[in-house]
Amino acid sequence: MLVSRQDLETAELRTLAPYACLSKTSRGREVPEDEPEFRTAFMRDRDRVLHTTAFRCLEYKTQVFITYEGDYYRTRLTHTLEVAQIGRSLARTLGANEDLVEAICLAHDLGHPPFGHSGEIALHKLMEGYGGFDHNKQSFRIVTKLERRYPDFAGLNLTWETREGMVKHETEYDVADAAGFDPEKRGHLEAQITNIADELAYTAHDLDDGLRSELISVEDLARQAAWEMLRESVGWHAGPLDELMRHRLIRRFIGLAVRDASRATEARLREAKVRSRDDLQRLPYNVIGFSDEMAKSSHDLKAFLYAKMYRHHRVVRMAVKAERFITDLFTAYTADPEILPEPVQARARQEGVQRVVCDYVAGMTDRFALEEHEKLFDPHTLP
Repeated sequence: MLVSRQDLETAELRTLAPYACLSKTSRGREVPEDEPEFRTAFMRDRDRVLHTTAFRCLEYKTQVFITYEGDYYRTRLTHTLEVAQIGRSLARTLGANEDLVEAICLAHDLGHPPFGHSGEIALHKLMEGYGGFDHNKQSFRIVTKLERRYPDFAGLNLTWETREGMVKHETEYDVADAAGFDPEKRGHLEAQITNIADELAYTAHDLDDGLRSELISVEDLARQAAWEMLRESVGWHAGPLDELMRHRLIRRFIGLAVRDASRATEARLREAKVRSRDDLQRLPYNVIGFSDEMAKSSHDLKAFLYAKMYRHHRVVRMAVKAERFITDLFTAYTADPEILPEPVQARARQEGVQRVVCDYVAGMTDRFALEEHEKLFDPHTLP
């Protein structure tokens, strides 16, 4: 039996919540295209993101630990995949469009530069006076301009709903700028799911990597309500934290958080009497979120992880080095664009040196940035 796009669209209409985004009623693409025979518009968006150069590069971009510090720590790619997995779980539970959630989740971090947030901070300083740098805006720039895979348009020509979900992506640390995408409205259901999936994935993998790397210890966590809840839920109270128990605790944390968010969200939807996508987007608050108790314990845990992990001297030292690498490369390229590859030089002549150099540096992996730095500044390395 063949399942056509029309069959898939009918299944969405039958099974999804009345406030979910339907692929059949999408506001479409900037450049009109015939949709595939066996995929919905949102499935096509997801597949286009998955096959980009920017997505593949995430494998060698830092999350917290630089890629050469160990093969077991998260990278920007593994974080993205974890966000997509959590997003799909929430979407399925809440009756949202799973394909649209996955497309937004896979695209949300495409614009991150090498060396994690340290690289982003460095680029933002260097681009002062030239529009600054923000990884959310860079992700949008990648899918609308920088990826060149089709002869008829720049970027990926994604649907309105996927692009809207990207520009309205926001977390506790990221604020959306939704100019051009109904900025008076909240993000749609699928965009809000991506927001909480990103925050949950961050907290879970930071806790996991922090314990694995021994930047934080069980003793450090003793007063954290979220940690105590986890220990109680699995019945573990004392003894060494071995690998199997660590995995069990992280799984339980994600499971409890997804269950809490699902139930709390359903309660808000009922209370607000949401009947349509427009109802949901015109609310003065996001409906997707944790209960008050879970939100507080999660916030406290994130603050603890930031203080104990991101401000740990090992991580801070790497941040200092990362800022130096990014600054050296950016300064050298902008001072003498002739050392850039010819295609980048050509873009710089047309679009302006600073922004094009910013695009070039932001697209580097950690490894390539280190190799470029060595070629430019180590006299014993061939250029």
